[in-house]
Amino acid sequence: MSAILGSSIAHTYEGVVRGQVARIRGWLDELSSDKARLRRLAMIFGVSAVAAASLAFYLTGGRYVGTDDSYVHAAKLMVTTDVSGLVKSVDVVQGQHVKKGQVLFQLDPRPFQIAVNNAKAALDQSVLDVEAMEATYKGMLSQVTAQQAQVRLAEITYKRDLALARASAIAPATLDQARSTLQSAQATLISLQENARTELAKLDGNPNLPPQQAPQYLQAQAALAEAQRQLGHATVRAPFDGDVTEVDSLQPGTLVISALSAFTTTSAVGLVSSSDVWVSANMKETDLTHVRVGDPVSVTVDTYPGHTWHGHVDAVSQASDSAFSALPSENASSNWVKVVQRIPVRVKLDLKPGDPPLRAGMSAVVTIDTHHRRWYRLLFGN
Repeated sequence: MSAILGSSIAHTYEGVVRGQVARIRGWLDELSSDKARLRRLAMIFGVSAVAAASLAFYLTGGRYVGTDDSYVHAAKLMVTTDVSGLVKSVDVVQGQHVKKGQVLFQLDPRPFQIAVNNAKAALDQSVLDVEAMEATYKGMLSQVTAQQAQVRLAEITYKRDLALARASAIAPATLDQARSTLQSAQATLISLQENARTELAKLDGNPNLPPQQAPQYLQAQAALAEAQRQLGHATVRAPFDGDVTEVDSLQPGTLVISALSAFTTTSAVGLVSSSDVWVSANMKETDLTHVRVGDPVSVTVDTYPGHTWHGHVDAVSQASDSAFSALPSENASSNWVKVVQRIPVRVKLDLKPGDPPLRAGMSAVVTIDTHHRRWYRLLFGN
């Protein structure tokens, strides 16, 4: 009985399915014969699909912002020296890679060595001068002691003559001579004492002053240090790793004048860092809403279209480039024109071994991952 019931249900279901298939086939046959209706359905379906795809693309987009107004930058410096002299040798060539501390060029060291020798002699002389002042001071003390004895003798003589004069035993002229001798001895003693105090002041109040603590020695020591510094600066070294440029403007025999070295390229060698490299991107202010320091960045350089560098946002400028302009674009007497400003963004690159060499000034394209999609902002408002 159950078998018969199951078979009946199966036949009924099969009949329903066949009816549905038949109706669908009939609808398709009717649709295929009605070309206008078919076009309307195709248009509606196509427009709906495109709208849905566009909406999905829009809502899931907005995560990345970027610009092609960006360029490669590197630490660069015109390396010169703060001393004057003739260039003896140039030890690098154009485009050479140098390490920190490597010699770039040298000035003639002979004038600087002569100055060092003179400073050393002056330092030694200062020691002798201090020792001589100590000896002079001790000699003055001996003279003061001797003169004190002369004063005491003159006092005794004067007192004796004064007693004799009161007894009318000697002539008044003799007493006057004794008084004059005493006053002269006392004046000489005062002068010797003043000279001794002056000499002691030169020794900073210490009669046994070590020469290394005397002002004369310290002054001569400073002069020697300055002479040695200038001798060291006669050899110009690379302050950081990099590639040498602008070498041809400096030749042996060129007179380097320290006061003018900052205003001319003929007294310096250019150096561009090979490790301190970054990308400066001028981003639209409207693209910086969700850009934060540390956001990951992808960078492509026009010179190497098949290579991508990775890095992160290192800094976002606190002012636009126009804010530093010497001639502002707007003034109080004109109408303000609202335009989208460009804000410099500094991108630090994660350089890896084997990466193509980057040179300052190369054009680049920067893409910043803000981690924010439009649908997220529409739902949560941030």
